[in-house]
Amino acid sequence: MLEDIWSDILTLISLYEKTKGEYDAASEKLRHSEALNDEYGKQIVELEKQIDSLKLKTAFLSTSGDEEAKEKIDRLIREIDKCIAILEG
Repeated sequence: MLEDIWSDILTLISLYEKTKGEYDAASEKLRHSEALNDEYGKQIVELEKQIDSLKLKTAFLSTSGDEEAKEKIDRLIREIDKCIAILEG
């Protein structure tokens, strides 16, 4: 009887260790997935900015030269940055 209890305890310990290992592996996989998710989110934001910039450049290029369009875009970006600074200030 005591041996049966001892055997059950050892079985429970073994199951606990197995489950803990699975939990640790799943936790690590989750942390990795969350890090990738954050990285991909940043990439999406950056790509959306590039798309917007290209759309704006294309709109200006249809009416003027390449250098002139770049200057207009740069001027607009500076104005937007000033507005953001004023709003934050």
